[in-house]
Amino acid sequence: MGNTMATKIVARNRKAFHDYEILEKVVAGIELKGTEVKSVRAGRVNLLDSYATYVGGELYVHHMHISPFEQGSIYNHDPYRKRKLLLHRRQIEHLGDETARKHLTIVPLSMFFERQWVKVELGLCRGRKKYDKRQKIAAEESKKRLDALVKGQRRR
Repeated sequence: MGNTMATKIVARNRKAFHDYEILEKVVAGIELKGTEVKSVRAGRVNLLDSYATYVGGELYVHHMHISPFEQGSIYNHDPYRKRKLLLHRRQIEHLGDETARKHLTIVPLSMFFERQWVKVELGLCRGRKKYDKRQKIAAEESKKRLDALVKGQRRR
């Protein structure tokens, strides 16, 4: 994410860090409607099963749930509509090439405000197999146990 002073994280996709091996991270803008921005400010966003696709030189995020704004009128948005991601052309082409060539996935990792702009942190990811997930969990648990033992030794 950017290292600016005014960043406020709205939503995180914790499941992505478990299900995918993240190879590269990119920050992108996102094209939203007015009532969507108000819902994002209220933190009513779910990134759980969302992903991005490269179509005709553009990147779109699918299945990102932004709840309809409660005070909105008939002009409220569809919560699951596909939304355009805003990046430089070279970045878009790079991500599109990587997904096609190496069979990778683009997954939103987090959504945040950078000053008044809504940004999405994207990860270029490779899916983990079931045994990879188990190995990762086992490694994390053994590290926790080791840290606890080291911490216990320091106290004596």
